[in-house]
Amino acid sequence: MKTETPTPTVEFVQRFSATRKAAVQSRLLALHTLDAWGLPRTCPTSESAAQIIAELAANAVTHARLPGRDFELRLTLTPETLRIEVSDALTESTPPPTPAAPSPDAESGRGLFLVDALSSAWGTRPREIGKTVWADLPLLPQ
Repeated sequence: MKTETPTPTVEFVQRFSATRKAAVQSRLLALHTLDAWGLPRTCPTSESAAQIIAELAANAVTHARLPGRDFELRLTLTPETLRIEVSDALTESTPPPTPAAPSPDAESGRGLFLVDALSSAWGTRPREIGKTVWADLPLLPQ
């Protein structure tokens, strides 16, 4: 009789300076980490994760940046789900629970709309200093 050994939860946490360059670096490092966890860059989960991380990190450094404060990326992989969390230092810039569709000619404003479309669930939670925006991705067959 063959039984499967449950895969333990694995986690990655890294702080980054609140700069555009660091936002790009966070996405690249996350893709490297996912690849090491057995989710290659070309699998649907990693592709969606890269887009979500890019959007959340960009929001953290563009809309929630405080001088001298970093943002944090946390990835948590369970057998069923990849959770992506980006934490920043600004509580006042909490995103709306349901993002509005951007107008076709808008040059920005699509980030959370994409996060909502790509994830199975997403939301925010306050922290002692700042907030965390999280998104869940179900693990898809590769």
